[in-house]
Amino acid sequence: MRLEFRSYRHPFARVLSTSHGNWEVREGIILRLTDENGRIGWGEIAPIPWFGSETLEQAKEFCQQLPPEITATDIYSISTELPACQFGFECAWGMGNWEWGIGNWEEDKGDFSSLSSYSLPPRACFQTSPLNSDPPQPPLLRGENLITVPLNKGSKGLKIGTNPQSPITYSYLLPTGKKALESWQAPWNQGYRTFKWKIGVASIEDELNVFDQLIQALPSSTQLRLDANGGLTQQEAIQWLQVSEKAGIVEFLEQPLPPEQFKTMLEMSSNYSTPIALDESVATLNQLEACYQQGWRGIFVIKPSIAGSPKRLRQFCQEHDIDTVFSSVFESAIARYSALQLATELSHRNRAVGFGINHWFDDNDETWLEQLWKGH
Repeated sequence: MRLEFRSYRHPFARVLSTSHGNWEVREGIILRLTDENGRIGWGEIAPIPWFGSETLEQAKEFCQQLPPEITATDIYSISTELPACQFGFECAWGMGNWEWGIGNWEEDKGDFSSLSSYSLPPRACFQTSPLNSDPPQPPLLRGENLITVPLNKGSKGLKIGTNPQSPITYSYLLPTGKKALESWQAPWNQGYRTFKWKIGVASIEDELNVFDQLIQALPSSTQLRLDANGGLTQQEAIQWLQVSEKAGIVEFLEQPLPPEQFKTMLEMSSNYSTPIALDESVATLNQLEACYQQGWRGIFVIKPSIAGSPKRLRQFCQEHDIDTVFSSVFESAIARYSALQLATELSHRNRAVGFGINHWFDDNDETWLEQLWKGH
């Protein structure tokens, strides 16, 4: 299998502020595997080192030390210390339909455009499969109001739409601070009913003040997620849990404390009716397994693009009935498609997936992938 890879930089439309700091540019690596018959599989390495994955430089070094021709053995022997690389290479292998398969792909004809612009509406349907069967395969042809998103020239594409029979719903990421008060209306009108708001960025007094205005403005049927990214103190976390119980629309408080305070979050989870979701604590599959073994039975936020091996992730979720929320790491359309396929197969609690993030990027250029490849 011939390996090619390219690095990319996608600036955010505006700075993304979290308790980890400000994020201005999403960087990653696009992978392309080609077999002797010309079949092509695409993958993406999209690390977030402050979440526990490898760094971009470590990922580049790994790719550079690989031979031009690689095998399945090379892919499935990637170290768990390189979880974003594990995901990217296994998905590229699957897209080529050589192994467990994330897609149903045919011979590439050199048309990059349809692969570059993959996105979905607030509710989208994928073909689903029983847990003991193969992963879901496009296209879905069910219901009305379906549109086709071609994923590669010559492929059958993916059908998406609003059929409630097996929907994926999206959570929309609001900007931090007061900007959230004027940013929820448009996505609400587009069909979003779940919103995420980052906290632990400004003072708790300022954020509680905005929160009070926000819950009064949002319709009562809204589900609001509060994401602290581990940036609260124990006392602040208790304050947020208390006000969340009174608010009545908070779906969960996400990662209130740093991962090293797992036992405190485990205790908190049994003391309040507002659920706690782990995120940074379960960023990689090894961490997820460890938290499960230590007794966590609350919500697990899974970011497939940095979790590690999708094959192992499927196996773990098949063996354990965990409450999951699948979430984006601001990856490109390539990794997003693979991550959403996993989310569709492995989500069982009807929670919105955290992939409502397209508005954080201005670049809608459908030729970006072609330009990236031919520019080298």
